[in-house]
Amino acid sequence: MTHSSTTSMATADQHLVDGVLACRRRALAKAITLVESTRTDHQRRARQVLTALLPHTGRTIRVGISGAPGAGKSTFIESLGLFLIGAGKRVAVLAVDPSSSVSGGSILGDKTRMELLCQRDEAFIRPSPSSGSLGGVADKTREAMLLCEAGGFDVIIVETVGVGQSETTVAGMVDAFVLLQLPSQGDDLQAIKKGIVEIADLIIFNKADIDERAAAAARSQMRTALTMLRSASPNWRPPVLTCSALGKRGIAEFWAEIERYQGLMKASGEFEQKRRRQAVDWMWSLIDSGLRRYFRAHPAIRAALPELSSDVAEGRTTPGAAAARLLTLMKE
Repeated sequence: MTHSSTTSMATADQHLVDGVLACRRRALAKAITLVESTRTDHQRRARQVLTALLPHTGRTIRVGISGAPGAGKSTFIESLGLFLIGAGKRVAVLAVDPSSSVSGGSILGDKTRMELLCQRDEAFIRPSPSSGSLGGVADKTREAMLLCEAGGFDVIIVETVGVGQSETTVAGMVDAFVLLQLPSQGDDLQAIKKGIVEIADLIIFNKADIDERAAAAARSQMRTALTMLRSASPNWRPPVLTCSALGKRGIAEFWAEIERYQGLMKASGEFEQKRRRQAVDWMWSLIDSGLRRYFRAHPAIRAALPELSSDVAEGRTTPGAAAARLLTLMKE
């Protein structure tokens, strides 16, 4: 009975792998649902599916798009996606949706905001609830990205919620990290204070058609500011562009810069070095989150945690002493 069940599960997983490789959207959606599941048996199956698909990944360009709410990220991504489809490419958008802090549910509004793009067969849009994960980036976004690559998509776009540490998190999983800004709001100076500009590979001011003079001034100011910052790569100085995503202006110029970036990085060897480094960082990230789950599930720790948390909150013990006690319990 057990053997039959195991064989049946392996067959189902093989069908899933075959479906993703055949570029079937339903199979891709099911595979992403599998990797997003928190069930232990689903996680085990997801690892097998990903391992089988791994040789078919890595031949894309991965672009992260971030920026403050209201910067027009979804409109920009839709215009970019339609432009890329017009150029003969298939585009996958992984839009990390903010989970409600009250209900824990996801808003999942991206499909409505990208109405034209989601109607295209060459596009695949997958909103995923962030579920409180670090930086607002869904825990399984990296796995979903690999599945989309195996599914034959040429460009993978990761849209972040644009709050907290999401920028740093996304920058650590993509080839090119793009910061979308609004002119005439002081966002450029604020971004510099937060250090976001230092991790951006390209900066673009959207909605430039509303006030072209303000957009030109913001672009000039940002370019000047960038000369005072050390570039992340010796071979690349982040360009600053303006566009109107709604008016479809500046999209072709933006993509030309992405292709120039990709070409330079590959020629210097930085492209592959970055991906290898990201893969190792990803492994350690999974180890850290796994250890955290193991720690919280430990029976002795679960029993002692409420009292120790109360002691720390009320000032009866120090956080350091409480942490040391809990870590000791894990080793016992």
